[in-house]
Amino acid sequence: ELMEKFFNDIELTEEEIYDGLKYGIENNTIAPVMCGSATLGYGVKLLLNTIVRFTPPANEAKPNFHAFHNGEKVVYCSTDDERFSAFVFKTIADPYIGRLNLFRVMTGKLDASMSVYNEEKDTVEKVGHLYVIRGKEQIEVSELHSGDIGALAKLSNTSTQDTLSLKEANIVIPKISLPESVLCMAIQPKGKGDEDKLSVALSKIREEDPTIKMEVNKETKQTLIYGIGEQQLDVMVNKLKNKYKIEVELKDPIIPYRETIKSKTSVRGRYKKQSGGHGQFGDVVMEFEPSGDLSVPYVFEEKIFGGSVPKQYFPAVEKGLQECVQSGVLAGYPVVGLKATLTDGSYHPVDSSEMAFKMATSVAFKEGVPQAKPTILEPIEHVEVLIPEKYMGDIMGDINKRRGRILSMDAVGNKKCIVAEVPTAEMHKYATDLRSLTQSRGDYRHHFERYEEAPMEIQKKIIAARAEQK
Repeated sequence: ELMEKFFNDIELTEEEIYDGLKYGIENNTIAPVMCGSATLGYGVKLLLNTIVRFTPPANEAKPNFHAFHNGEKVVYCSTDDERFSAFVFKTIADPYIGRLNLFRVMTGKLDASMSVYNEEKDTVEKVGHLYVIRGKEQIEVSELHSGDIGALAKLSNTSTQDTLSLKEANIVIPKISLPESVLCMAIQPKGKGDEDKLSVALSKIREEDPTIKMEVNKETKQTLIYGIGEQQLDVMVNKLKNKYKIEVELKDPIIPYRETIKSKTSVRGRYKKQSGGHGQFGDVVMEFEPSGDLSVPYVFEEKIFGGSVPKQYFPAVEKGLQECVQSGVLAGYPVVGLKATLTDGSYHPVDSSEMAFKMATSVAFKEGVPQAKPTILEPIEHVEVLIPEKYMGDIMGDINKRRGRILSMDAVGNKKCIVAEVPTAEMHKYATDLRSLTQSRGDYRHHFERYEEAPMEIQKKIIAARAEQK
C-alpha cells in the first residue's frame, strides 16, 4: 500500500511511515538500523525512543521463543498466564553488593516471595530482593512480568546462560551460541605480590563474560588469557585497573618450540671425580638416533653384554636422560623424538654410583646430540577460516604470507571455508587482521595439529631470540 502511494508520487504522512515501520518490524520484514557513537554518546536517545515506539511488547512479538520442556522443543508465548521461566543473560560482579544476575522473564510472573529452580545446576534459589536496573542504580520492586528485565543479587549457583524456572515446570531455554575466543595473550601483574589478587579478579571477570578464558601454561609458566579480540582484552585490562586496582600488562605468549635430531651418532660419556674419600666414576657409551615419534620426548633401550654396566645403574642412566631432554642443545627447548640406546660402558666397584652414571649420561647427551644434526620444530595450527567469497583472494594471499599451506576450499552455505595449516608463530593477533581484511565478516577457529621442522632462517631467529632472553 505504502509503496504504491510512493510510486504514484503521493506524499506519505509521518503517521503512515511510522505505522509501516511498526508493522514491518513486528513481522520481521524490516530491520531498523541506528547510527551512533558509543564513545561520544550519540544516538542513545534515538535508539531507546525507537525501541519504545516501534518494537512490539513481549506478549505481541512474533514469532515467540523456543524452549525445551522435559527434553522436547516447545514454542512458548511471553504471557503472564504461563508458568514462570527466566533466562540469565548477564552477570555483574559488583564490589559492594556482590554478584548481580540480570535476567529476562520469558514466561509468567516473578515476585520476591518465590523460590526459583536452576535445572542446569540442580539447585533451588530464594529470590528475596528483586531489582530493576537503571544505569548504576538498583531499584527494588515487588514483582516482574513476562518480558521484563530484572536482577537478582547473591544467587549462589546461578551464572550467565542459565534458565530459572519453577521446579515442576521443567523449562530450559537454549543457550546463546557464543563466538570462539581465538586471541591469546599472556597476562602478568606489574606490582609484586599481585598474583593472587589478579587470579581472584580474573575469576570474577570470567563470571561476567563467559567468552574470556584463562589457563596457566605448565611449560612456559605464563598465565594465558583468551578473548574474541583486542578490544575486549583492552576493556578487561581497564576493568582490572579501575575496578580491582590491579595494573597488568599483556605480552605475546611464548611459543612452545621443540628440538629433535635427524641422524644417528654414538658417543662415550665419562664422569670421573676424585676428592678425599670415595671418588665418583661413571662411564657410558650411548647411541642417539631419531625415534620417529614426536609425541614422546625419548625412548630408552639398553643393549649391554657381559655386564660392562651393572643392571642397577640402568635406571640412573634413564634418569639422567630424562633430565637432559628437558633442555635441548640449540636453544634450550624440550627435546622430542629421541631414541637413546646404552650399548657399552664401564664401572668401578667402589667409586661408581647412581649419581656418577646420571652425570655420565649428561656428558654423553651434551656431546652426542650436537653431532646428530639437531633441529628446531615449530608448532603447526589447523586453521579454518569462514568468509564471504569476495575476500577469498585477500585471505589466501595473507595465509601464504604467514607460511601457511592451503589444504582445501569448501562452500558452507553462502560463504567459503578455507582450511589451512599455519605455524603458530604466524597466527598471533590473526583475529584482528582477519577482521580488518574482511570488514569484520570473517570468522576462524584453530587447534594445534603437530610439530614440524622450522625453516633454517626461522631457526636462526629463534636461537638468537632465545639467547637474548637468557
